[in-house]
Amino acid sequence: MNRLHNKVAIVTGGARGMGAQTCRLFAQEGAHVIIADVLEAEGEALARELGGAARFCKLDVSDQSAWEALVSETVEAFGRIDVLVNNAAVLVFGGITELSKRDFERVIAINLVGTFLGIRTVAPVMKRQQAGSIVNISSVDGLRGVNALAAYVSSKWGVRGLTKAAALELGLHGVRVNSIHPGGVNTVMSNPTGASVEEVNKGYQNVPLQRVGHPDEVARATLFLASDEASYCHGSELSVDGGMAAGSYYPGLPGAPS
Repeated sequence: MNRLHNKVAIVTGGARGMGAQTCRLFAQEGAHVIIADVLEAEGEALARELGGAARFCKLDVSDQSAWEALVSETVEAFGRIDVLVNNAAVLVFGGITELSKRDFERVIAINLVGTFLGIRTVAPVMKRQQAGSIVNISSVDGLRGVNALAAYVSSKWGVRGLTKAAALELGLHGVRVNSIHPGGVNTVMSNPTGASVEEVNKGYQNVPLQRVGHPDEVARATLFLASDEASYCHGSELSVDGGMAAGSYYPGLPGAPS
């Protein structure tokens, strides 16, 4: 407990899924949490659940003026910003020749431009403090290519690269920047039909741990990078993917699933 005692944290996409679980865990660990999302009903419900430890702020991460307002309000209320978790994201399936320009640009605008705007807007506050932690939620698909996910893969590789650039620029000011690369996680985004975990796990038999991830498992990794326990982690990539990025099996050879 109290690993984030009195720290002020903004979590984008914080109303549900991995973001909501991150907000819950941060609040349990003593943080003042800003739940930033476009989902007003879910965000406000979560804020009520967490009580005085959290407040909901509507945020479209692709809107620069909305970011500026959020950061200004947060600093006015708390005097500082210690943690930014860039978690908001969307997922669109489609082959490259079928995917529309509009859909591609929408994914980039939220997943990558939204992360850029978050870093750009929060960085001056953290630089003045000479302290802060930025955690960018990329993906296992920011470490590899995947068919039918060209927009998502492009955005998450971009988040990975942006993390490196920001780490170089902000480390001089005591601001740490790292990325997390989740594999499949059982959330509304990846499991929109609400299938049971047992059913979902059938699609993960080629993953070394042979199961889907849970939001809490990503949230705990995020907590580590946000906390002072990760004081010498900077520009790093933390995979939370059940071994998905480790490689592929050769069927029939030793060590492969039977």
